[in-house]
Amino acid sequence: MNTELLEALDILEKEKSISKDTLLEAIEQSLIQACKNHFGKADNVHVNINPETCDFGVYAEKTVVEEVTDPVMEISLANAKMMNSQYELGDVVNVEIKSKEFGRIATQNAKNVILQKIREEERKVIFNQYYGKEKDVVTGIVQRSLGRNYSINLGKADAILTENEQVKTEVFRPTERIKLYILEVKDTPKGPKILVSRTHPELVKRLFEAEVTEVKDGTVEIKSIAREAGSRTKIAVWSNDPDVDPVGACVGMNGARVNAIVEELRGEKIDIINWSDNPALLIENALSPAKVISVMADPDEKTAMVIVPDYQLSLAIGKEGQNARLAARLTGFKIDIKSETQARESGDFDFYEEDYEEEGYIEDSYEDQGYEEEGDMAESYEEEDLEDIASLEAPDSYEEPEASGTPGEEE
Repeated sequence: MNTELLEALDILEKEKSISKDTLLEAIEQSLIQACKNHFGKADNVHVNINPETCDFGVYAEKTVVEEVTDPVMEISLANAKMMNSQYELGDVVNVEIKSKEFGRIATQNAKNVILQKIREEERKVIFNQYYGKEKDVVTGIVQRSLGRNYSINLGKADAILTENEQVKTEVFRPTERIKLYILEVKDTPKGPKILVSRTHPELVKRLFEAEVTEVKDGTVEIKSIAREAGSRTKIAVWSNDPDVDPVGACVGMNGARVNAIVEELRGEKIDIINWSDNPALLIENALSPAKVISVMADPDEKTAMVIVPDYQLSLAIGKEGQNARLAARLTGFKIDIKSETQARESGDFDFYEEDYEEEGYIEDSYEDQGYEEEGDMAESYEEEDLEDIASLEAPDSYEEPEASGTPGEEE
């Protein structure tokens, strides 16, 4: 038994997750390469390795001839009969080759073949490990900054956090631990290249899956998500169990669950709303915390007209149009927001009143309706700075040029 080789293979298998069969195959190739370097060719060489004991032998198949013209491929009848008296002309004899007789160059080449195979297998193992984590969240340690990019250590491999995938307000220090979303894993000659992100909407979704048990087991579904990284995120949730409140499950006791995610995202505001198959109700919820008087949605054209009280117009549009923009991404509708006064002046409000009366959906007024029902309001964390919003010069309406795109799509 080759104890030393057996122990070495066991250590490599444990530390680098390379199978023993692969390592034995590398040894076999290295011995054949050594024979090729030593004798000039190795077409007739084969290696026998016992995987249990790691004992191995190198043999050359030689043809028995009367007169030897090629010592590598032929053996004389006299020498063959010394090995076994039954050999005759034309027989093939397995002649053992002593690997210890190889020269220094042949030995070095054999060593290089083994090392090369180990490196290739190690890269393959790491690639497969992280390729399986693609589109998932991992924890990494900041190594150093590379210009405007960051090198992140993920354990067995390093990832690159590019400038485009960084939140503008975030600055990292070496040894800092952060959570990252794996965008893509590429196999390159130098090893796997892993691209990660801190801005992708799916990062928020994965964080909720990790933090909220109901989301992880499928009881609560995150139907849609819209994010402006570093500032605000809106998510629409739905419960498959009528006894489970989807918004409450995501918020947690005293906001514990959502606050943990907000902390990981370094203060990014998160609005959680109830999903609805009714486009009008979904848009109304998506525009929260603003109150809505009426919504007229066209599911075919993916457009919607929303009328809000005069004093709620700035809040509905949001700072620099953010609230309306996120609502448009979340719902997939192109949203036009008007104040009650603007709607009456343009005649839109009267038209909608008549239409709602015919359908039986008329709402007398915002004050009468009250809009205090639970479920119609989003849970908003990190309260809006109302003084900033009140000071905005709100446009008459807001239209999201790209709102017909996929909800959650980055601009």
